[in-house]
Amino acid sequence: MSSTLFLSPEQAFSIRESFGTPVFVYDQRILEEAAQAALSFPTAWGLTVRFAMKALPTAAVLQVFHRAGLHLDASSGYEAERAMLAGVPAEHIQITAQELPANLKELVTRGCLFNACSLRQLDVYGGLFPGTEVSVRVNPGLGSGHSNRANVGGPSSSFGVWHERLDEVTAIARKRRLRLTGMHTHIGSGADPKVWLRCATLALSIAARLPEVTRLSLGGGFKPARMDYETGADLAAIGAKLQPAFETFARDHGRKLRLELEPGALLTANAGALVCSVTDVVDTGKDGFRFIKTDTGMTDILRPSLYGAQHPITLFPATARGGGAVPYLVVGHCCESGDLLSPEPGNPEGLQPRDLPTAEAGDLLVIGGAGAYCAGMAAKNYNSFPESSEVLLNKDGVPRLIRARQTLAQMVQNEVSLP
Repeated sequence: MSSTLFLSPEQAFSIRESFGTPVFVYDQRILEEAAQAALSFPTAWGLTVRFAMKALPTAAVLQVFHRAGLHLDASSGYEAERAMLAGVPAEHIQITAQELPANLKELVTRGCLFNACSLRQLDVYGGLFPGTEVSVRVNPGLGSGHSNRANVGGPSSSFGVWHERLDEVTAIARKRRLRLTGMHTHIGSGADPKVWLRCATLALSIAARLPEVTRLSLGGGFKPARMDYETGADLAAIGAKLQPAFETFARDHGRKLRLELEPGALLTANAGALVCSVTDVVDTGKDGFRFIKTDTGMTDILRPSLYGAQHPITLFPATARGGGAVPYLVVGHCCESGDLLSPEPGNPEGLQPRDLPTAEAGDLLVIGGAGAYCAGMAAKNYNSFPESSEVLLNKDGVPRLIRARQTLAQMVQNEVSLP
């Protein structure tokens, strides 16, 4: 059983009885503890922590983090509006988007901060708001994602202004009379403090070339340990490694940079689980595989199919039975060969059975590490499956519905029939 599992069999079956399956379950206590750990990150000259809301944009979760003192990073104008609908003040939201919001002027006028991710974005912003302050995202030329699909830095990434084009950044700033007071980088640096220091040192060297920068964001990419064999990011250790670099920068350049961080998965991954039901158990003969079929899949959790990502899977039998562990491939409910919940690590096309107790229809499966990039990044409505419900366990362990299951009427409400 995974050490990240926060649900007991009794809780899981009770939740199924009350809310059905599949259902996402989040633990408020774990969310709040993660927020406090992030806010305790060692810094030299101040800290702003922005939750990367793309990881889990459900309103109740945003409210938990807002009340805990976190700001938000929005990856689109729509996310910014969604956060404001949840009650987050505009001034606590920074927009860092691949697609320039069509209503950028309205969002910034309301108080949202903007982080320009390309030369064109910077110029458009300057045309709308000449003579103001702005932040710019820089691609520092280094990336450390676990695959090209997850890489957010280096020459294979389109995110940010390429570091060799800083002269063009400053030229646009002069033309539009902009003050470049913020700089943003995001490399996806994992868990190793030494890697984080290398990335921070690179970012600081670029910030030195932008003399008005007073706040530096190192982005996110803090790795959570979803699986027992993984090592997660230790924020205290990373912060202790980075703090002297910021102090040295202040001595060398006369600027005390405020640090900004944008954790997403680290805050929510292990605070969430996906509870689903076993719907069938089949095999392909003595030389083949045994399969557990479930009532969930890529319509709720796309990461295994997309990246070969690993999530802990625990089976809770509905009835007492004997027998040892059995190697099963766990598959989703979509009519899609790629809907696999137990892929080979890092290889979405590979197969890796999981050793689980003997399974029968009606048993429960709890998929751990499902609090990040699952409900918010799913193949929703494929095969016309509805969006799943979401439940928050309060600090007393009482479950509360925070998103109702989508209905078929809601799924088709925007379709227009032919006359």
